Amino acid sequence: MTWYLRKEEGIRTATSEKIGAPDGLWVKCPSCGKPLHIKELMQSHYVCPHCGYHFPIGSKEYFRILFEEGSYELLFEDILPVDALGFVDSRPYTQRLAEAQKKTSLTEAVRCAVGRIGSYTVAVAVMDFGFIGGSMGSVVGERIARTIQHAIAHKLPLLIVSRSGGARMMEGSLSLMQMAKTAAWIARYNKIGMPYISLLTDPTMGGVTASFAMLGDINIAEPKALIGFAGPRVIREATGKDLPQGFQEAEFQLEHGFVDMIVDRRELKGTLLRLWSMLLK
Repeated sequence: MTWYLRKEEGIRTATSEKIGAPDGLWVKCPSCGKPLHIKELMQSHYVCPHCGYHFPIGSKEYFRILFEEGSYELLFEDILPVDALGFVDSRPYTQRLAEAQKKTSLTEAVRCAVGRIGSYTVAVAVMDFGFIGGSMGSVVGERIARTIQHAIAHKLPLLIVSRSGGARMMEGSLSLMQMAKTAAWIARYNKIGMPYISLLTDPTMGGVTASFAMLGDINIAEPKALIGFAGPRVIREATGKDLPQGFQEAEFQLEHGFVDMIVDRRELKGTLLRLWSMLLK
């Protein structure tokens, strides 16, 4: 199946599910099958108004949802990925990076910013799954670490939005080191007494889950988000046990205490503002 990528909106729709309207103005909800006009979808923060399905979105859309218009500044865009290991699989890593940058118009799998959300100035990092599966390479870890450092230096609340398949295999141990680095900076951030809120979206997996994504003072998940370390097949083979249905979905995680709350994206900004109003007194 080929996929139609509408870059300006970040919504990915299978060509077989496109509705015959010019310029892709309509999309079909993959959950309930209802046709949705793109303007209607944008107004509902990319959530199906009929069934509540959360369309996957990227940093551009989260910035639009969260920040007051024109009130944020991007950080650390000059820190760019390199092929330190000279890695080649079916094609060179340098080629994969160039293709991802061209396809997404992003420089890496995370964008970081500081700006105003309501009346609060907040340091924010948002991961982009469209860039090599949102994988955490050395630059992703460095940008997140520097965002945390910025929040410490300016005593700002911190918000990280995770959407990732895990560590970036093309960078080997350099990628795995980012787990320790980001976790260490979160520990330093905790000492200044400001709140770190982690938002886990679909999917949040691997080394991202095993590091900064689950270290929030409050861990929020979007409905039905897939959250875990390894996939179900790997866990089943390792444990030799059958697993509960939906054990990696946000609702199961909430029931068993791994996340603190599940928040509909349409209510995300209001929820964050209420939390900050309590935590920043």
